[in-house]
Amino acid sequence: MTAYHKFFCITLIFTFFFLHALAAPIDKRAEKFKGDGTFYTVGLGSCGTDDTDSDLVAALNAPQMGNSANPNSNKNCGRKARVKGPKGTVTVKIVDTCPPCQKGDLDLSPAAFGKIADFDDGRVNIQWSWA
Repeated sequence: MTAYHKFFCITLIFTFFFLHALAAPIDKRAEKFKGDGTFYTVGLGSCGTDDTDSDLVAALNAPQMGNSANPNSNKNCGRKARVKGPKGTVTVKIVDTCPPCQKGDLDLSPAAFGKIADFDDGRVNIQWSWA
């Protein structure tokens, strides 16, 4: 194999891995989740912030939140999620964990829940993706 062929092969391999690395985060952000949307009384969350019921925030289900040595530095803390419910769409910030929630579920602040559903419903089907 000539030096030119070696250079071409290395360049091709590097380009493939570089483009693959760029595409991966885009695919993750585009992923859509389905689950239940509920609401809870907001306060000091597992991300270490003290939020209120009037803030557009949510608790992410435990399976997707994952564990970290320091919950305040969890990679999902502060991420935004765009949530669609029966009455509309809202963007929320992840500030807490919902231990009993299943994968795909979000526990929303009352302010956020009120934008996508009626409070009398209590639990609604939602779709969401990272914003």
